[in-house]
Amino acid sequence: MSPQNEKFTPYDIMNFTIHDMTVCGKVLRNIGKGAKSMEDVANRIVRHLYDNLTDGQTGKQACSLVRFFKTHTYEKLDDELQSFSRSIAGDTPVLPGMKCLALLATVGENPEWNSRKTSKGHKAIPLPSEQAAYQIPMIRNLIKQLGLSVSMVIKPDPKLLLDIEQRTYNVFYVSNARGSSHIPAQKEFVIPYGIKSVLGLGGLLPSGDIFVVIMFLKVPVSKEGADFFKPLSLNIKIAILPFENTVFA
Repeated sequence: MSPQNEKFTPYDIMNFTIHDMTVCGKVLRNIGKGAKSMEDVANRIVRHLYDNLTDGQTGKQACSLVRFFKTHTYEKLDDELQSFSRSIAGDTPVLPGMKCLALLATVGENPEWNSRKTSKGHKAIPLPSEQAAYQIPMIRNLIKQLGLSVSMVIKPDPKLLLDIEQRTYNVFYVSNARGSSHIPAQKEFVIPYGIKSVLGLGGLLPSGDIFVVIMFLKVPVSKEGADFFKPLSLNIKIAILPFENTVFA
C-alpha cells in the first residue's frame, strides 16, 4: 500500500512532537513511490499534510490551505502558464530564462483551492528581478527565512549551489497571520478563513530551483512547534528529487 493511502494517527499541530516529526518525515520521504512526476508527488505531500495535521482540541483539520510551489524558468512553462505569467508581469519584459514561482499542488477547504488549474492569482508568479521579488513581502520573507537570498533564487550561481544546497533550512514562520504585512489578502483570506499562523518548508534543488510548501493554519503555532518542522524539508526534497526533469503531470 502506498503511503498516501495508509491510515495514520493525526498529528496535533499545537503539540507537534519529535515522534510526530519522525513519523511524518518517514511518510514524506517515501511518498513519491510509484509517482510519475513531481506534480504527482507534490499533490500527495499537500494532501497528507492537509488531512493529517489537526487541531488536537477539536479533532478538526488544522490547515485551511496547503500549497506546493517550485521555481521554474519561463521557457519551460506550458503555454497556459506562460500566458498567465505574462499577464501578471504586465509591462515588465518577459525573458526566456526568467524565474517564475509555479504552483504545483494545492488543497484546501474552498473547492477552488483543490486544483492548481483553478487558482486565480498564483499559477505562475513571475520573478523578473530582485526588485520585483522584494515588492512581494511574503515571497521576500519566505526566501529570507528559508536561509536563501533573493539573488540566488532569481539567478542561481552554479559555483555556490553545492554549498547552499547542503544546508539545513529554517521554516518560514508567521506566528500571528492577522494583520501581518508578510501575509497578503487579509480581508479576502486571512480574516474570513480565520488564519492564525503560517508555516513554510522548503529548500534548494541541484538545478538551483527552490521548492516551498506553505501551510495556512486555523490554529496558532508556537515557535518551538514550528522548529520541529525544519527536518521535514529534507524529507520532501528526497521525495521530489527523482522528478526534477519531469515536473508537470
